[in-house]
Amino acid sequence: MAISWLDLIIVIGYLAGVTALGARFGKRQRSLHDYFLGGRQLPWWAIGLSVVSAETSILTIISTPGIAYATNMAFLQLVFGYLVARVVVSFVLIPKYFAGEIYTAYQLIERRFGRTLKIFTAALFLVTRALAEGVRVFAISIMIEVVFRTGVFPAVLIITLLTLFYTFEGGLTAVIWTDVAQLTIYILGTIFALGVAIHAIPGGWAEVARLARVSGNKFRVFDFHFNWHQPYLFWSGLIGGTFLASASDGTDQLIVQRLLAARNKRQSQAALLSSGLVILFQFALFLCVGVVLFAYYHFFPPPHPFSRTDKIFPTFVVSELPQGLAGLLIAAIIASAMANLSAAFNSLASSSMVDFYKPFIRPDADQTHYLRVSRGITLAWGGILLAIALLSQFLHESVLELALTIASVPYGSLLGIFMLGALTRRATGRGTLIGAIAGLAALAAVVIANAAGWLHIAWTWYVVIGSLVTFGIGWTASATGHRSAELRS
Repeated sequence: MAISWLDLIIVIGYLAGVTALGARFGKRQRSLHDYFLGGRQLPWWAIGLSVVSAETSILTIISTPGIAYATNMAFLQLVFGYLVARVVVSFVLIPKYFAGEIYTAYQLIERRFGRTLKIFTAALFLVTRALAEGVRVFAISIMIEVVFRTGVFPAVLIITLLTLFYTFEGGLTAVIWTDVAQLTIYILGTIFALGVAIHAIPGGWAEVARLARVSGNKFRVFDFHFNWHQPYLFWSGLIGGTFLASASDGTDQLIVQRLLAARNKRQSQAALLSSGLVILFQFALFLCVGVVLFAYYHFFPPPHPFSRTDKIFPTFVVSELPQGLAGLLIAAIIASAMANLSAAFNSLASSSMVDFYKPFIRPDADQTHYLRVSRGITLAWGGILLAIALLSQFLHESVLELALTIASVPYGSLLGIFMLGALTRRATGRGTLIGAIAGLAALAAVVIANAAGWLHIAWTWYVVIGSLVTFGIGWTASATGHRSAELRS
């Protein structure tokens, strides 16, 4: 056993408690409106914290310190783009989402362009979210392996089943409130862990700063050089981060579902904008942890070199924190993965039900039937994500960068579609679909060329390329279609 019995008891008790907390909301679920939107009774601040949890989760906790440990804090330049994106989404897309009663982001596309494009965007979301969340489920096995010395399969299975239980019962309300509890605990626990590490280093913070400076300036944030192949430069971070977060916050049902659960448009905007401040603090905190751990392991080298940077912070938590605190922080980290996974289950089920099952299979059923089928769909997605997580163990990239790269490929087309719908009146469904397919094809070509060594374009540019290709070709195809129609008339 890698941790003490006290920590083990705390971990088991915490996981049981958070599962019970989520499940207690099951009695309030009487309709799709309750199950997928929380009855629109959730406060804006809770939604804002839940957005942060959904956008970062365990990937932030275990991977971000590893990035700073190996390089510096330049990743923060990407987060500045996240802040710009929140302003864009708040004042361009959120007003449109609250113009009527909708459950998914893709119903807005149906209003603007028709059913065909809604099916395309919803299907793209389902595939992308399943792949990205499968990687996130695998990420938790890294923590479990460090803590319990167990294999991937038992870890992934236990976490998936516990999460399915309370998501199945409590719907989005359970997702939001478990997010709030877990985010609060792991942030406070990480701050304390940071203090423990600094206190243990001879010379304290002054020595951390000295080692960071002589080791290539690890506290460096800004790098104004420009090239296409480095992801963490100022312009690639700011522009790429803006496009990436505009796509995730404005077109991904995982986030949009939370924003739709707010009581009104203003509260939805407040939730998203306030989440930007929290996410900036959170990324800065975990990058700082990485720099401090670099100094810590300079003085106290591990018995064996780390096989991957994702293991550095979990190893410190397990081996160096006081008993009790280690257990609480381990539990909060594991539970944060459960919170994000539960959100994925709920958003995948909501899109499957509202965008596919209800309009095409049983359009006239009652709410009891829809609620029962929604829970069944949630279970089905649990099995799919479990399978993807097991396959992810054979990949060797940082799980944070891997998940962001997977999401970036289709995000370009999704954001381009929403841009055509929100920013132009001339775009047509047919022209937009042509543009979206072109955007996917362009990014597929870039990914293949990168893998073959013909190109070296950083993943932070993927959404920029995909969305601009989608928008440009979609607008051109729509304009060409208009002219052809005018000529025929």
